[in-house]
Amino acid sequence: MRKYFITGLALLLPVAITIAIVLFLIKFFTEPFINFTSNIIHAWNLFPRGLFFLSQENIIQYIGRILILVMLFGVTVLLGIVARWFLINSFFSICDKILHRIPVINTVYKTSQDIIKTVFSSDKNSFKQVVMVPFPRPGVYVMGLIARESPHVCSEATGEELISVLVPTTPNPTTGFLLMFKTEDIIRLDLKPEDAIKYIVSCGAILPKRKNPE
Repeated sequence: MRKYFITGLALLLPVAITIAIVLFLIKFFTEPFINFTSNIIHAWNLFPRGLFFLSQENIIQYIGRILILVMLFGVTVLLGIVARWFLINSFFSICDKILHRIPVINTVYKTSQDIIKTVFSSDKNSFKQVVMVPFPRPGVYVMGLIARESPHVCSEATGEELISVLVPTTPNPTTGFLLMFKTEDIIRLDLKPEDAIKYIVSCGAILPKRKNPE
């Protein structure tokens, strides 16, 4: 019985977590506009007696959230198209320069801008190489992902080239340590980043597969 329960739990948990995350994101993006759309849809008096086990209010809420998601998608696509126009692109460039000159705001804006460009840029190799590094002491190793080369000031201070490595924590890989290692201390692994993350999240229960088993 215990084995069956664990097997069923292993099948249901990923589905439940996925559904929970999707519902959270839907609520997060639609919550600011739901009252406005609900009032408009309510004026149409749709399904006054409800539908099946859903009340009229439930139906209005669901329809409102779907419409909001469709509109947000359309606005995002439209913004991407408009941003490619020369004049609009020039306007965005001016706004970008203004934001870069405002104290406090420029720090937050530039940092978030650099992170987004690094993550979404296709020509970057950040977090694509899995490595093994000594941590927290020599002789003990952890898996990590190479971010990129360390700041020049850090390499100049030590007199050696340093590489920044992100070491995710277990079982929550969204937190971790950003460590700087000498090149000779880094052991590169023939693993995909997603396989390494699975190994870390599962607390070592899911062993990663090699890229080239032969």
